[in-house]
Amino acid sequence: MTPDLKEEIARLTPGLIELRRDLHRHPELAFQEHRTAEIVADQLRDAGIAVTTGVGDTGVVGLLTGKAGGKTMALRADIDALPIDEESDSEYRSKTPGVMHACGHDGHTAVLLTTARVLAQHRDSLNGSVKFVFQPAEETATGAERMIAAGVMKSPTVDAMMSVHLWNYLPVGEVGLRAGPIWASADEIRITIKGRGGHGAMPHQTIDPIPVAAHVVLALQNLVARETSPLDPVVFTIGSIQGGSAFNVIPSSVKMAGTLRAYDMALRDRLVERAEEIVRGVCLALRCEYDFEARFACPPVVNDPGVTELVRRTAERSQGADRVIEVAQSTAGDDVAYFFNEAPGCHIMIGSGNPARGLDRPHHHPRFDFDEGALPVAVEVLAGAVMEYLADS
Repeated sequence: MTPDLKEEIARLTPGLIELRRDLHRHPELAFQEHRTAEIVADQLRDAGIAVTTGVGDTGVVGLLTGKAGGKTMALRADIDALPIDEESDSEYRSKTPGVMHACGHDGHTAVLLTTARVLAQHRDSLNGSVKFVFQPAEETATGAERMIAAGVMKSPTVDAMMSVHLWNYLPVGEVGLRAGPIWASADEIRITIKGRGGHGAMPHQTIDPIPVAAHVVLALQNLVARETSPLDPVVFTIGSIQGGSAFNVIPSSVKMAGTLRAYDMALRDRLVERAEEIVRGVCLALRCEYDFEARFACPPVVNDPGVTELVRRTAERSQGADRVIEVAQSTAGDDVAYFFNEAPGCHIMIGSGNPARGLDRPHHHPRFDFDEGALPVAVEVLAGAVMEYLADS
C-alpha cells in the first residue's frame, strides 16, 4: 500500500468512526435493517457506485465497475444486530431497548462503506469490478442464502470474495489469517423428552422426563469424549433445559436446546445421526418418547489458500509482517461460509481488543465494544488486497 493511499484512508477515518457510532446507536435485528440499508444505499450512491436494494429482503449490493474484461472481487459485510440489552455508558450506546451491536457488525458496515469510497476514487486503475455485499441476518444464519438465491454471486460472476470480522481476542492492529477451515459449522439442536407427569411424592405413578433428560445430556458427551478423534475439534453444548414449574410436580415433558460445532461436514453429519440415536436409545430404555430436531445454520468457513495468501501478502505490506499472524481456529460460526462455497474466499480477523481501555469483552456480551483503531486497519487490508487482485497484469 502506498503512503498516499494510507493518507487517504487516514483522512476518511473520522467519518468512518462517526458512521460506525451512528450505526451503533441505531441497531436493527435480522431482516429489519431498513434504516441501515438506506444509509448503505445512500453512501454508495454518493460514492458513484451502482446500487441494488432489497437483495434477499433487506440486503444491499453496490457494483463498482473498473476496466472492462477483468475479474470480479466481492467484499461482504453483515449489517444486523443482536437481541441484547446494552449495558454500556458510552455516548454512542444503543437507543433501541433490547437491541445492540454486540458483534461488531456496525464496524464491518462502516469499514466496507469506507472501502467502497476509497476504491471508487481509484476505479480507473481497477482491471475488473468490485461487488460490495451488505448482508442482513447473519446472526440468524439466514441472510447469505437468501442473497445467493437472489443472484448476488452472478451478473457479473464473482471470482473471489473477502470479508472482515473485528476480533476482540486479538490486540488492536493485528491481522489474523488462516488458510483452510477457520470457523466451524453451526447446528441448533432441539430435543423434547416426553414422559407422563404427576405428583412429586408419587413418582412411581409417572414417567419422569427429568432424570431421562439428565441421562441424555451425559450420554451426548460421549460423542465428543469417546466417539470423536481428539485430533478433530468438536463442540456439543446443551445450553438450555426447561422442565417443570413446581417443586412437588413431575412435568410431562422437558425441552432441551444446544449447539453442535465441527470443521468437517462428514463428521458433522455423523454426529447429528448419532445424537438422535442416543436420544432414541435412552428414551426407549426409560419409557419416554422424544422429538429431535437439528437445524443446520451454516457450514464451516473455509478460507481459500490463494485468496488468503493474497491478503497475507498485501496486509504485511500495509501493516508490517510482525502484525500479520496465523490465527487459531474458532468454533464460532458465520454464514459467509455459503458465499465461500460459491467462490474462493477469505474471512479476515482484524484485531480490535484493547484490555488497557476495557475494550476486551467477548462478542455477544452486553458490554461489548472494540477499539476503533481497528477500523482503518480493516479498510487498508481490504483496499490493498482488492487493488492488487484487480491490478493490470
